[in-house]
Amino acid sequence: MQVKISPSYLSGNVTAPASKSAMQRACALALMHTGETIISNPGISDDDKAAQSIIQALGARLVTQPAGTIKITGFDLSQPANAAPPLNIHCGESGLSIRMFAAIAAISAGQITITGSGSLANRPMDFFDDIFPQLGIQVKTNHGKLPLNIKGPLKPTAITIDGSLSSQFLTGLLFAFANTAREPVVITVLNLKSKPYIDLSLQMLKYFGYNVEHSDYQQFIIQPRRTPPHSITYQVEGDWSGAAFLLVAGALSGKITITGLDVFSAQADKAILQALMATGAILSINESYIDIQSSTHLKPFHFNATDCPDLFPPLVALAAFCDGSSVIEGVSRLAHKESHRALTLQEEFGKLGVNIKLQDDLMIIEGGETIKGAAVSSRHDHRIAMALAVAGLRAVGDTIISDAAAISKSYPAFFDDLRKVGATVNSVS
Repeated sequence: MQVKISPSYLSGNVTAPASKSAMQRACALALMHTGETIISNPGISDDDKAAQSIIQALGARLVTQPAGTIKITGFDLSQPANAAPPLNIHCGESGLSIRMFAAIAAISAGQITITGSGSLANRPMDFFDDIFPQLGIQVKTNHGKLPLNIKGPLKPTAITIDGSLSSQFLTGLLFAFANTAREPVVITVLNLKSKPYIDLSLQMLKYFGYNVEHSDYQQFIIQPRRTPPHSITYQVEGDWSGAAFLLVAGALSGKITITGLDVFSAQADKAILQALMATGAILSINESYIDIQSSTHLKPFHFNATDCPDLFPPLVALAAFCDGSSVIEGVSRLAHKESHRALTLQEEFGKLGVNIKLQDDLMIIEGGETIKGAAVSSRHDHRIAMALAVAGLRAVGDTIISDAAAISKSYPAFFDDLRKVGATVNSVS
């Protein structure tokens, strides 16, 4: 699908999409909960659908209710009678799903093959080769890549892991250990990145009745679970990752109000507010909504995105229109995404006339030049598609984005939401 973005002035209200980070975690916790979980405001992205498909494959029952909520009936994966028969689990292109559900699936004694598609097929899975045997799990990968073949059951044991590649591996272990621990057990973590995502995991574990504490993010102490209630109701909060593009769109071209966000959220990408404030964007933050308005002159900024690497694409769109050079730290976190995001941002925004330099762990964006619409490509990366669309709102001339359908991975209604607030967005045959 090709989409043409024309220069536009935005005005109106838009509701943030459901957080896929929270939705996928909720599905995992609902699978392990021996009872019913009612999820309201469920996500509809491709990654959300992948998580729902996975828990059903593992044995959870899922029913969509008339009110739009989802009822999930989970069970005790550790019981021999519940051991999954040999089965295949497909994670789509969801990195969180494969890194989180691999450990959870291994609670069962069944033989399970885990696969994925697109860029996920090339992401490193060496973590499982290194860690799973220490937990009693039989594991085989394709030279550190998918498919991943595992056979549990997982035995929660004190281990030390490297947290520098992704915090998602740790989330999977925390969930699996919390569900199976019969006595306190400790996971020691070295070089943990993306700590806010672990805060979200811990917050949700607590909500579902688990007790996990940490010592400065270096040691995580998992206690045996208390007796949980039979029924749990969980509301998925709004997604700061998707809303970051809406906020930048407002800062560049118009005046919009965004609802559905928790300003006290543990989500890492809430940090977009810090970057926007640094530019001097006209911003009003309230408990139930955020007003954002464009400014003729935006100041360049320096931002560390090591703990929130998904903010790189919207931050590049923002920096392109700032008066001077902006610097974003954390480039090393972009290597294993849907595309090689650092190079993709450099090349695709270069087509719009934006000069981006990569220097060690820094990305330097030269703003202030005239940004001209051009033919660009998402490279099948949802966040690249949205970043290019946002830049196109203030560019001179039309911006045509190929493979724009990539947005369905995280925010399928993105272009519709832009149209709701006045953006000129047209499909191109």
